[in-house]
Amino acid sequence: MAVYSSFLLRIFQKNSCLFSLLAALGFAVAPNYSLAQDALPATDQGSTVTYPASYFAKFEPFAVSDLLDRIPGINVARDGGQGGGGGPGSSQSSDRRGLGAGGDQVLINGRRIAGKENEGNDQLSRIPASQVEYIQIIRGTSGDLDVRGGGQVINIVMLEAESSSTSTYELNADRSWDGTYTPGAKLSLTGQRGALDYSVSGEREPQYQLNRSREHSVFSDGSPNERLKKETTQDSTPLTLVGNFGYEFSQQDRAHLNLQWAEDNQDTELERLIVDDKFENPVLSQQFEALPFDSETWEIGGDYEHIFSDGSRFKTLFIVNEKDDLFVRERYDGDSSDRTKTLFLSSSERTRERIVRTSYTFDVFATQSLEVGVERAQTLLDTSLQLGLLTGGESSDRFGGLSPVTDANGTVEEMRYEYFAVHNWQLNNRMSLESTLLFEDSTIKQSGDTSQSRDFDFVRPKIDYRFDITPSLQFRTTIEKDVSQLSFGDFTTSAETNRGSDDDLNQLEGNPNLVQEKSWRYDANLEYRLPNDSGVISANLFYHELEDVLEKIDVSTEEVVQSANGNIGDGERYGLKIDSSLRLGFLDQPNMLVTTGLELEDSEVTDPFTGMKRRLSRRGRGEFNIGLRHDIPSRNMNWGFNINTRFDGGNVTYDINKTEEYEGSSSYFSWVEMQGWGGLTYRFEASDQFVRCRPRDRFENRTVGDGGLRELEKACWDTGVVLALKVRGTF
Repeated sequence: MAVYSSFLLRIFQKNSCLFSLLAALGFAVAPNYSLAQDALPATDQGSTVTYPASYFAKFEPFAVSDLLDRIPGINVARDGGQGGGGGPGSSQSSDRRGLGAGGDQVLINGRRIAGKENEGNDQLSRIPASQVEYIQIIRGTSGDLDVRGGGQVINIVMLEAESSSTSTYELNADRSWDGTYTPGAKLSLTGQRGALDYSVSGEREPQYQLNRSREHSVFSDGSPNERLKKETTQDSTPLTLVGNFGYEFSQQDRAHLNLQWAEDNQDTELERLIVDDKFENPVLSQQFEALPFDSETWEIGGDYEHIFSDGSRFKTLFIVNEKDDLFVRERYDGDSSDRTKTLFLSSSERTRERIVRTSYTFDVFATQSLEVGVERAQTLLDTSLQLGLLTGGESSDRFGGLSPVTDANGTVEEMRYEYFAVHNWQLNNRMSLESTLLFEDSTIKQSGDTSQSRDFDFVRPKIDYRFDITPSLQFRTTIEKDVSQLSFGDFTTSAETNRGSDDDLNQLEGNPNLVQEKSWRYDANLEYRLPNDSGVISANLFYHELEDVLEKIDVSTEEVVQSANGNIGDGERYGLKIDSSLRLGFLDQPNMLVTTGLELEDSEVTDPFTGMKRRLSRRGRGEFNIGLRHDIPSRNMNWGFNINTRFDGGNVTYDINKTEEYEGSSSYFSWVEMQGWGGLTYRFEASDQFVRCRPRDRFENRTVGDGGLRELEKACWDTGVVLALKVRGTF
């Protein structure tokens, strides 16, 4: 604790000017703002900001996502103002460990949707805006909340009615830069009938992409090696069906059931033109690859809650899900009239989860509450991989008619128990302190090509302190020990599924000795909400101490130099994140909302191959984004854009025989939306990721000294501009 106090002191000493500037900027521009809405949001003493439906009425929004887009600072609320995202050692996102108390920080009617692929955030575009009574941005902590993060919680409160229903639909079509059109559609039904509320939706969303790339390589002495030209087309139309049902048996008892099923069958083809420059007369050759990928996912989640007469609560949540993936890669040499199969790769993965979480929450004193509970989670992965090559040996139909090279199978199972206690203390009407103590006990078993069993246990404390310096200015800080979820696919031999990004790599080696990546996470946040709903300015400083960092390690044999994901030791990561969301009222444009974000990051870890200090793989130096949204209620239209730029330098991956640097890249997204004929909403979108480049240095073996630089490559690719037209309506 003393170390953290010293860390915070240094933060404020070094950045006091920054925080002063943020506050001064807010006071300087706020008085000049005119009101953007007829109904302003309300802020109670618990620092919860409430936006009534009347706040959005003049914009005639379509879905809940449209409501949130008009709230200043919603970008801060949706990521909690936390710096650096999840990052190494984190248990956040849909692949987190079990259910936990985290999630996506979005509640519907004050409750958390029990799901991973089907959470509150996934419902925002499906729920009609007409069904919403008000939206809360909860900036404090409370024992009544179903999720407990280090930031803010968004609560969508629906209208109550004896009987009501609303159906919405969206028809859309995307146009890629090669002229290909891909249609899609969404349909949802949301309503209430007595004690039953329901939401059912289905969507088939087009996903077509044409990727054109060029690559040039030379040897370490500068002599030419080869040139490549690749064209990859990926075509898929995933189908997703979702159902959410709730039933209130009484004022004390309610239950919910959440269902989701999805399939995604991707057809990907790659054409490669190779020019070998090592000879006086360059040699031209062609390759073709078929890379189909089939995926099917289903998930069932639910919860039951009972509220006792004294206000205490008993709640149980559960999730059962399964995902089946099959990836096939077939490579042919020659042109379309004369092709010879030279590679066959088939990789299948079946992942299953079964999770139950039970808790009991009660008041210890008038200002203190305690939640105690237990979670049981079982995760299973079954894998199978077959690699066949044209070696001249005995062929097999199971290996695509080629000679067997690798035939790997494996099963990984983790049985985990989590025991937790969360103490929430409202110190006074301006300060709150939430303390969490969590104990994990798990066993990981592996069978197949490798058989073993290992036991793990972790103690994970967390402290969340919040201080409302003024009703507009809030300070938040968290200290947390976190443990990431292992990717069980790293335990066994698996396929390189990144659409042939490295032509020299067919399969990835497994490592059965992986342990979980851990982190001590220190975050300090200062947020200022400008008067009259004029905007939000937030600054967050973070420092993460990392243990057992997961990156590439040496698993070479006498025959081949190779690597696998493994634990490389301790590291650190730190940075600053500044977000702002301001209305341009001082320019007499109160319906213009400008959003900016700046993130600066640095990190350090010891490279396992060279022993040198370097950045973490693929973390980079940070990014900057800016967005503008302009609502024109008098014309029933709005338009805007978002631009994101990642800073150049430092975004490198390190391997035993190569390093890859991803140069700074930019992307944009823009739209124009209006209401027109038939009361429908018409929306036109345009997006582009621009040209991106990746230099790659290949070595003989980086573990031995300088590694022996062998080859230098540089590849650049472009996915082009994608245009989309969407028509939305309600019936």
